[in-house]
Amino acid sequence: MLRGFATISFYAADLEAAKAWYTELLGFEPYYQVPGYIEFRVGDYRHELGIIDARYAPAGATDGPAGSIMYWHVDDLRAALDRLLALGAKEYQPITERGEGFVTASVIDPFGNLLGVMFNPHYLDVLAK
Repeated sequence: MLRGFATISFYAADLEAAKAWYTELLGFEPYYQVPGYIEFRVGDYRHELGIIDARYAPAGATDGPAGSIMYWHVDDLRAALDRLLALGAKEYQPITERGEGFVTASVIDPFGNLLGVMFNPHYLDVLAK
């Protein structure tokens, strides 16, 4: 039934600031923009990272970090976490060894969204095939 990750959507009260921050983090501009929404294609599989003006958040959405953490594979977890923190993100979970080569960390971006980074050996195995 579930075939693969399609889009993750974050909300930001200041969409232009979020656009600038994620452009700096990722090193490229969003590929798609309409009023109230921007979208980046990220990584080996060109996954979609959408950022929506917080005015369009569903009723009952939280103003703070909550819910699931989407982890993005990174080759150098320490460097990725250091870069996120240098750009103004706040540590949510420190670097944590999960066993069998899995290591995670997460931050809260300047717009209140949870952003996870992970070294994931299974990701590399799938990518190699």
